[in-house]
Amino acid sequence: MPPTVFPRAAGPTTMDPVANDQGAPTGDRPTEPLTQYTQRVNQRVRAFDRRHPLLWDLHFTGFWVTAALIDCADGGWRYITHNPDAPGWLLITLSVALSAPLLWRRTHPAAVLLTTFPFALVNSWTGTALQASLLQLVVLFHIALRLPLRNLWWASAVTLTPVVVFTARYGEGEWNQQIGGHLMSVVVAVLIGITVRTRQNYTEALLDRARRLETERDQQARLAAAAERARIAREMHDIIGHNLSVITGLADGGRYAATKSPERAAQALDAIGTTSRQALGELRRLLDVLRDDETSHPAERTPQPTLTDLDQLINGVRGAGLPVHTTVEGRATLPPGRQLTVYRVIQEALTNTLKHAGPHATAEIALSYGDQGAVRVTVTDTGATTHAPVPSDGRGLPGMRERSALYRGTLEAGPRPHPEQGWRVHLHLPEETPQ
Repeated sequence: MPPTVFPRAAGPTTMDPVANDQGAPTGDRPTEPLTQYTQRVNQRVRAFDRRHPLLWDLHFTGFWVTAALIDCADGGWRYITHNPDAPGWLLITLSVALSAPLLWRRTHPAAVLLTTFPFALVNSWTGTALQASLLQLVVLFHIALRLPLRNLWWASAVTLTPVVVFTARYGEGEWNQQIGGHLMSVVVAVLIGITVRTRQNYTEALLDRARRLETERDQQARLAAAAERARIAREMHDIIGHNLSVITGLADGGRYAATKSPERAAQALDAIGTTSRQALGELRRLLDVLRDDETSHPAERTPQPTLTDLDQLINGVRGAGLPVHTTVEGRATLPPGRQLTVYRVIQEALTNTLKHAGPHATAEIALSYGDQGAVRVTVTDTGATTHAPVPSDGRGLPGMRERSALYRGTLEAGPRPHPEQGWRVHLHLPEETPQ
């Protein structure tokens, strides 16, 4: 028995990218909401108007001039006029005079209203009652939209004066009933203009605020980038500069020891290799942090040095040939940030001694811990007093002072007082202020 074949149902299926019974497409492209479509069209129209304002004004004015002339030509004005025998030249003159000035309604709305005012009076006094006089409401809308609001008083009076003249000359019944409708039209035109004006001012304020926020965000990003670059440069100077100074001292010492004690020269070479590998590893970790490639391996992160690492630092300096004597008073109870500052200042001071103090210099470190994070550090050497504590790149002493300023500390660096010879670096970090 052959299989039964069922006919395919007519109409769209869930797999067809066509509209369903509610009018929404079932394909990959979602329906654009009506509000978004309207806003997009409105933005395009406004953008075109900003680029070609005269073209839009010509179309707008031409439409109303044509409508006013058609009202005269087909005799529609006769249904509401009190002067059906008005001459044709008067009808054409009033129609053009009341509609053509709309071309300048946006640039000079007050002048347009005053220009059409005499013709509106003639229209009311003669009883012609052309509907083109209602175009003054358009001008009144632009006055409320563009000029100071104090102009609305006289502009409303100018708009209502022809109505009062017509009512006094041809009106029948109660005045409030005859003028009330026109007064309501004036109020509506003014309110619409004020509403649109308020909305425009609010939108402009939002756009200005968004621009200022964007500018502030960019400035903060640039400041943060500059601060980060300065921090990275300071870290590279402290880490790499110190290690290279140690390597230089070891190399100089190994060169002198090579002729007298080959074993000491071999030890110096081993120390150079260890120090250089350590510097290379720290440099690699720092560069890994700077890389923003998502495909790269996560950077290896190590904690910042603390005061417990001072012994390793001092031993490295001693291995480079600089005798260092250390004196400690009190107990180290500093937070990590202050410990890093003390460590870097000592490291920089010893590095400068290795660079500039000469081959027979010695160094002395005096640490004094106080309460609530207070600390005093003094690093002195017995080298030549002529050496400069600031290296050629200008980052040594400024970097130490920047670190000290973070904790309201002070840093002094300069030659030791006469007759002593050498250099002195003194750091003072005051007590921590309660938050």
